[in-house]
Amino acid sequence: MVQIGSGTTREIEDLMLTRYACYLIAQNGDPRKQEIAFSQTYFAIQTRKAEIIEKRIRELERVSARKKLIDTEKELSSVIYEQTGDNKNFGMIRSQGDQALFGKTTKAMKAQWNVPDRRPLADFAPTIILKAKDFATEITIHNSQVKCYRYGFNRTAA
Repeated sequence: MVQIGSGTTREIEDLMLTRYACYLIAQNGDPRKQEIAFSQTYFAIQTRKAEIIEKRIRELERVSARKKLIDTEKELSSVIYEQTGDNKNFGMIRSQGDQALFGKTTKAMKAQWNVPDRRPLADFAPTIILKAKDFATEITIHNSQVKCYRYGFNRTAA
């Protein structure tokens, strides 16, 4: 029962609305009404919270991809050392990988992204680039291990 203007009461039907329906009503309602103004504020706050959470998830995904690339590059460095006895060629191999994958050397990509000389390109790369570099590095490791196994060149065995 609700009270109407003449002081009498009248029975009205109670409705259950979806969250989206409530949102549409709030966005299209008269903000001078307290309930509508409150609803608009509520949905604005919830939208901002969702944006912050999504941004944080993307940041965590990037950090995870960066850590994974670090581990994969350490493994590649180990494979290179195992096969050659030193890691002098590691930077050149990574740069050639960037050239093959992106059509640019590491130096060119650093210049394009304004990466300081002493900082790794991956510290500034977007998540998709980190994942692509990790994938390419994993393939390089796999191929070098297969080639080593097939042809028997393993420095530690020599």
